Amino acid sequence: MIKPSPSTAVIVTGGASGIGRACARALAEAGRAVALWDIDAAKAAREAAAIGAEFGVKTVAVGIDLTDLAAYPQAIARSREAMGPVGGLVHAAGIVDTGSLEGITPETWAAGIDTHLRPLALLTQALLPDLAANPGSAIVAIASINATLGNAVNPIYSAAKGGMLSLVRSLADRLARDGVRINAVSPGQIRTPMMQPALDALPDGTFEKRILLGRLGEPDEVGRVVRFLLSDEASYITAADLVVDGGNISSQR
Repeated sequence: MIKPSPSTAVIVTGGASGIGRACARALAEAGRAVALWDIDAAKAAREAAAIGAEFGVKTVAVGIDLTDLAAYPQAIARSREAMGPVGGLVHAAGIVDTGSLEGITPETWAAGIDTHLRPLALLTQALLPDLAANPGSAIVAIASINATLGNAVNPIYSAAKGGMLSLVRSLADRLARDGVRINAVSPGQIRTPMMQPALDALPDGTFEKRILLGRLGEPDEVGRVVRFLLSDEASYITAADLVVDGGNISSQR
C-alpha cells in the first residue's frame, strides 16, 4: 500500500525560482504547505501567492539572505506560525561562480560556502526540534553533478556541492536517532535561470551531446524526485545521493 506524504509543512530555500520553485510546486501539489525562502522577497511573495491559489495550500514567503545567520530564528518562527508544524527542509538556494581558479577571492569563497554548505548544517541544527517532533520528517539538499565531475569554471560551487554530499552522510548518522531522514539530489544540466547564461553563451547542443537522453532537464523533473524523498514512500532511504542528470555522469560520448 502506498503511504501518504506527511502533512507537515516544508521550508524551501531558494524557493522563488528554478529548482527551488519547482520543489515548492511539487510539494504543494501533494497537499503540503510550503514556505518559500528567497533573497528576492518580492518574487518569493508572488510565487507563494500563486502556489497557494493554484493548489489550495498554506504558503508563506520569507525574504532572507542565508549568509545572515541572525536572520534564521525569525524566518523559522514566521514559517512555523504561518503554516503549522514543520516537517521538511529543501535547501535549494544557490549561487554560482564562473571565474575559475583565477577568480577565487576570500569574498567569493565565503559567499559560495556560506550560501550552499553552511546553511545546510545550521538550518538542520535549528530545525531539529521541529523535525524530531513530527514523524516522517526529512531533509533534501540540492547538490549537483559538479560535486562528482571536475569543472574548471566554478571551483567554489563544485567544492560547496561536494561538501554537501559529505555533510549529508554525516548528518544522516546523527539524525537517524531522532527518526529524521536526510538525502541529497544531484541535478545535471537543468534549464533554470542560473543555467540560462551558459546556454546563451555556448553553441546549441553543447550540453546535450554528452547527455544520454539527449536533452536538458526541466526543474519539475527534479521537483518530483525531491517530493518523493520527502514522502513516506521513501521511508527507508537516508544518506543517499540521487542523481537526476539524464545520464550525464555515466556518459562516454
